[in-house]
Amino acid sequence: MLEHSPGAAAPDDTADRIAPRSTPVTPPQAGAVVRFWRDAGPSLWFAKDPAFDRHFRDSFLDLHEAASRGLHDVWLRTAKGALGLVLLLDQFPRNAFRGTPRMYSTDVHALRIAGAAVDAGYHRAFELELAIFLCLPFAHSEALADQERSVALARELNHPDIAYPLRYLDIIRRFGRFPHRNPILGRAMTAAEQAYLEGGFYAG
Repeated sequence: MLEHSPGAAAPDDTADRIAPRSTPVTPPQAGAVVRFWRDAGPSLWFAKDPAFDRHFRDSFLDLHEAASRGLHDVWLRTAKGALGLVLLLDQFPRNAFRGTPRMYSTDVHALRIAGAAVDAGYHRAFELELAIFLCLPFAHSEALADQERSVALARELNHPDIAYPLRYLDIIRRFGRFPHRNPILGRAMTAAEQAYLEGGFYAG
C-alpha cells in the first residue's frame, strides 16, 4: 500500500547503534518477513484485502512491536535485514492497522532506517519491486525534502511509473501534508484540501 507521521524524528544515532562487530548475517526473522512479502506479490501489496491484512498482522505483530521499540535496529547490518525492518515499520502498520492513527505511528522510525539503508547502498541489492519498498518511507513522509529524495531514488532505480512519486511530491508541495490522512489523524481539513479530495484527484 503506497502511502511520515506528524512529529519530528529523534536525533539519528542509528548508524552508531548498529555498527557491525563481525561479519553480518541476516537474522532468520528478517528473512521470514522479506520472504512473506515477496511471496504475497503485487496482487496483495496494492490491494485492500482484509484476509491478507489479518494474516500479516497475526504473523508478525510481535516482531513489529519489538521493532517499534528499536529492538531490531541491528537488522540494519545487512541489506535483507534492513528491508525486513522497513517492511515491519512502514508497510506492516498500513495493513495491520489500516484506517487508524496507528498505521502511521512508526513512520519516523521507518524513515530513519530507510535513510541509513539507502546511504549504505542497500537499495541497489534488490530487484526493483523490492527495492521500491526499501525506499517507500520517503514517499510516505510529509516532509518536502523526503519527497524530493523519493523522486530522486525512483529515477535512480529506473522506476517504471515515475508518475506515482511525482504525484506524492506534488501533493506535499501544494498542501504540506497528505489531505486524505486528515480524518484518520483528527486534523482539520482546509477548504482547498476538501475541494482537492472531492475533485477525485490522486490522494496518495
